[in-house]
Amino acid sequence: MSITDNAKQYHEKMFPGYQSDFLRTDPEFIERFDNFAFDEVVHQDNLDGRMRMMAILATLIGAQCVHEYRVMVQAAMNFGVTPIEIKEIVYQAVAYLGIGRVFDFLHVTNDVLTDAGIPLPLPGQAHTTADDRIEKGEQAQVDIFGDAMKGFHCSGPEDVRHINRWLAGNCFGDYYTRSGLDYKQREMITFCFIAAQGGCEPQLTAHAMGNMRVGNDRLFLIKVVSQCLPYIGYPRSLNALRCVNEAAAKMAQ
Repeated sequence: MSITDNAKQYHEKMFPGYQSDFLRTDPEFIERFDNFAFDEVVHQDNLDGRMRMMAILATLIGAQCVHEYRVMVQAAMNFGVTPIEIKEIVYQAVAYLGIGRVFDFLHVTNDVLTDAGIPLPLPGQAHTTADDRIEKGEQAQVDIFGDAMKGFHCSGPEDVRHINRWLAGNCFGDYYTRSGLDYKQREMITFCFIAAQGGCEPQLTAHAMGNMRVGNDRLFLIKVVSQCLPYIGYPRSLNALRCVNEAAAKMAQ
């Protein structure tokens, strides 16, 4: 066996002119991994290359793979993912992973963009203020999850009602309302954040339903899971597929 021409071509598109030292130290492993990830997997379906790279970046953040993320940010740009899109993926990750787990990724992103000669800060993408973030965040929730979200921010037991308010104002008002990514892209990366970190299957099922509501259907989500599998392994990928199927069944009711 040797590395296939397809795998070599895809690797060259991601990393022009670069050869990993693993070819010297771990040739058998690289042969199997490259043939799987860069030939068999990428040719499994017709997921757009830019969307594949955005999903992979979100997955790597969710799985806390900071070194692999650094490498793949450059690959993503080689596939046409823009600096603004990359920054929006990182920013939105804070709502689902927390700043403690995103801090290093923001630093890495800034380092990679600076090294590429891209001036920071990037153009602002915010469309809310302190006065309207809850209102606009609630509208984003309604747009994605339906009319049942109307008034959700002021519902629930009084001692935890502030969390629902934060969901509307912070998670959706501060992030989902931004330019740079549309609702379909934001729900897709959210699905990847949650799937990659594991242990959040109820939220993953809910966001699989959110994806389907905005047009990312079951088949699309299966493609996303398939493309991210080499980066998070089989257990979390199989859990994600189960959640997709549960969401599809609920949507069909």
